[in-house]
Amino acid sequence: MSREVKFVKKIDWLSILLYFLLVGIGWINIYSASVTESTTGLLDMNELYGKQLFFIGTSVILIILILSIEAKFYERFSSIIYIVGLVSLLSLMVLGKEINGAKSWYAIGSFTLQPSEFAKAATVLALAKFLSDIQTNINNFEHQLIAFAIILIPPMLIMLQPDAGSAMVYLAFFFVLYREGLPPIYLWIGFILVLLFVITLKLGYIYTIIGTAVIGLACIFIFFKKKLKQQRKTTLALTSLIAAIGFILAVNYIFYNVFQQHHRDRFTLVLGLEKDPVKLEKIRKTFGFNTNQSEIAISSGGFKGKGWLKGTRTKGDFVPEQDTDYIFTTVGEEWGFIGSSIVIFLFVFLLLRILTRAEQQKNKFSRVYGYSVAAILFFHFAINIGMVIGLFPTVGIPLPFFSYGGSGLWGFTILLFIFIKLDANRINEW
Repeated sequence: MSREVKFVKKIDWLSILLYFLLVGIGWINIYSASVTESTTGLLDMNELYGKQLFFIGTSVILIILILSIEAKFYERFSSIIYIVGLVSLLSLMVLGKEINGAKSWYAIGSFTLQPSEFAKAATVLALAKFLSDIQTNINNFEHQLIAFAIILIPPMLIMLQPDAGSAMVYLAFFFVLYREGLPPIYLWIGFILVLLFVITLKLGYIYTIIGTAVIGLACIFIFFKKKLKQQRKTTLALTSLIAAIGFILAVNYIFYNVFQQHHRDRFTLVLGLEKDPVKLEKIRKTFGFNTNQSEIAISSGGFKGKGWLKGTRTKGDFVPEQDTDYIFTTVGEEWGFIGSSIVIFLFVFLLLRILTRAEQQKNKFSRVYGYSVAAILFFHFAINIGMVIGLFPTVGIPLPFFSYGGSGLWGFTILLFIFIKLDANRINEW
């Protein structure tokens, strides 16, 4: 049996099938959201669905190229790919084109390219390379700092554009670090800080400080009473309490001086911070408009949906960005609960498939890469759908393989198919 035949047999064809199902269903919904009475054909490059077909076609070429390259290439040149990714983000400050207030694209004629979509794969490769190094110990504080730096440098550059949605995606990497042995204290610290931030905005800093102080002093009393490593734990608890109170006092400054007005409005809407009905209605008509319209569109679909190309709110352009960030509203209106459930099932199935294959890898580089891919896809999937049904504020995160856009589709394709290539070269068989 030839080497090529063996390789083809090792490829995870089920993941590839799921990929094309999601891409295909996504294109069908993009077509529905963008088709007009003046449509001339499926390949009309003046229409979004025509452009997306072109992006899908070039993605197939990209897939063939990725699978043709030796698997060792991705590990050997991961650092160089990461540096190229950082340079592409940094160069936007000088060479980037500003669209909708963000300098996130390179423009080549009428064609635009968003490097932040490709920086995800570059970061995954660099992190997998570092964590798989035999000398790396994630329990070592210095190594933790290096891992944090690899993860946080790209979103810091992305925030300069600014693009908060794309930057948020990098939080998904911390779940990968946790899987590889990062002490859970970091996740707890992150969770507690988010909780304190939200509670402070809701209740005010005085009540939050009182509650935090009561809980902190209770912990100190328990450590003191049990006399188990008393001094060390008491000191740690007291230091943590002081740090928590300092953070609480800084919340208002962060909210009113660091966050931009549209960020504050979105938090205000989701957390119900505004009590004035007039001001609240104004926020709903501006920053809450997208979410409100998407909820109406999805709920109008009912159980079976209105039928493909029959979505009245889709045809009426009631939901802005319905072919990109809010593409799932088209699914909800035209396909209903049944169609939405099928789409969610396909995403979950793909995520579980990736996690299963990642866990089977004997090569640590491949395992870390696989878990990173699953984490990023899950973050996009969960936040995007949560956004369109009103669970999360609008943050500008596309639905993988679904939302319109060449950079997004190519970025996710690269991300997934590098893992499929690595998986096809695994030592253990499926």
